[in-house]
Amino acid sequence: MLTPPNPFPSTPGWQRPRGDASLLEVFRSIPVTASATSWRKFLAFLGPGYLVAVGYMDPGNWATSLAGGAQFGYALLVVALVSNIMAIILQSLCARLAIATGRDLAQACRDAFPRWISWPLWLFAELAICATDLAEVIGTAIALNLLFKIPLEIGVMITALDVFLILWLQNKGFRWVEAIIIALIGVIAMCFAVQIALADPHWGEVIRGFAPTTDVITNPNMLYLALGIIGATVMPHNLYLHSGIVQTRAYGDTLPEKREALKFATLDSTVALMFALTINASILILAAATFHKSGQTEVSELAKAHELLAPLLGASIAPALFGIALLCCGITSTVTATMAGQIVMEGFINIRLPGWARRLTTRLVAIVPAIAVTLIYGEGQTAKLLILSQVVLSFQLPFAVVPLVMFTASRKKMGALVAPLWLSLFAGAIAAIIIALNVKLLVDMATGG
Repeated sequence: MLTPPNPFPSTPGWQRPRGDASLLEVFRSIPVTASATSWRKFLAFLGPGYLVAVGYMDPGNWATSLAGGAQFGYALLVVALVSNIMAIILQSLCARLAIATGRDLAQACRDAFPRWISWPLWLFAELAICATDLAEVIGTAIALNLLFKIPLEIGVMITALDVFLILWLQNKGFRWVEAIIIALIGVIAMCFAVQIALADPHWGEVIRGFAPTTDVITNPNMLYLALGIIGATVMPHNLYLHSGIVQTRAYGDTLPEKREALKFATLDSTVALMFALTINASILILAAATFHKSGQTEVSELAKAHELLAPLLGASIAPALFGIALLCCGITSTVTATMAGQIVMEGFINIRLPGWARRLTTRLVAIVPAIAVTLIYGEGQTAKLLILSQVVLSFQLPFAVVPLVMFTASRKKMGALVAPLWLSLFAGAIAAIIIALNVKLLVDMATGG
């Protein structure tokens, strides 16, 4: 049998034909001019990192950060920082995998593993997206309730409209999706800037909060929230998402072009994640400076936090800013989670449905359990559900991280763009830490710790 020629002869390795590319409708749709200046090329790659950074600001993260700040003050800021470093390393590997092989992480798992491995990985990925969407759908519904008094159940159903928002934006071009997300992130940042200024935190304590402490490991309650923050930050669906949307850039197929694309894609995600760290940390700082300081250590419900902000900060605008920021977080998060669901479905099981059907199916997977939970438990238990969803994400994370590290460390698969040994070792250490923390938490839960 004759072996077909490698369509990318300059970068030998694990290559995928373009006809089976991730997000085929927007694949290589954004031009990168070879003769452009470095600044203009960076602008061409600007965008995917901010879609990934939305994972820092999803409503599930709000619940874990509010609970962490209210209970432990600024102590968990170090977890936010470590999570940010983990995210930067892992997202750089996602970009490397996509640019080197033309595969997203889901396609890579499907092609590398037998079905008895890849299908459970697909189910785990769907579970992670369901947990992500559950948090984001409930968070958006709470924001609609806080701002417009819309009942929670109706608010959950309204979130299905993001399906049509994505379709409309993608019909105008993928750049429109990125522009809307970046604009909403800007609104979130402004809302938190005002709230932090009103809260007037003790900045010396804030800086000390970024210093490591053994309490995170020895205190089971703190470890539980720490894992929630890690799960809310280094989110499994972000790994699939980033490895898919990086390929919307038409960066060329030669080795120099791919190296340049990797440089700019990594820079894009690193800058975006550093910016998102400020917002992610702001949620925790706001909770520490208001609720922990005033003795309100049990605050984790988003609605309760919204209610307490005005009397604690002495400004009627604070609750409105909180609600607006939460609504923007919910919209951005549901959009990116739905896109990740599309990548996972197409990548693992190669099901290519019409755009509206694919996205509606992905969204219904989250809406149905969200409605059931809100009807059964009501708004009073949403915080516990949000935090649990983030811990579920942390448990699922190794099933995405370990294959990612394996693939990018393989010269046979990556060719000339194989990850350096130091980067593979660093990423492997991240995977080991996450697995160890998960095992520790399971032991604590089993022994009643």
